[in-house]
Amino acid sequence: MKTDRYTIYVGLNDGDTKEQKFATEKLERILYNVCKNYHVSFSVSRLSGGYFHDNGQFVRENSLQITLIGGSQETTDEIAEDVCAFFNQETVLVIHDEVDSYLIRNTLKDIP
Repeated sequence: MKTDRYTIYVGLNDGDTKEQKFATEKLERILYNVCKNYHVSFSVSRLSGGYFHDNGQFVRENSLQITLIGGSQETTDEIAEDVCAFFNQETVLVIHDEVDSYLIRNTLKDIP
C-alpha cells in the first residue's frame, strides 16, 4: 500500500548559544510527549552532523530524526513547528516521500 512518510530532523544545539544546553535524553522525552499529544505513531533516531546557520556559522551538533508513517502534512508541520520552538531552533528540516508499506503479524504459536 502506498503511504506518506514524513521525516523531521531537529538539531539539539540551542539556536542562540549554538551549544547543546540540555541532555539528549531530556530533549528526547520532550519530543516523545509532543508526538504522543498529536496521537501519531513515530520512531526516533539519534544522529550527529553539522549545520550552517543563516549567518554562515557552522556548528557540529547532535540531532534527532523523527519518522512518521501515514501521517498528514498538517500534523507533521504542527509537530515540526512545536519542536522548532521548544528546542529553540533556527529551523528544522522536513522531508516527505511516498513509500510502499505493509504490516506483518505473527506469533510464536504460528511457527511450526
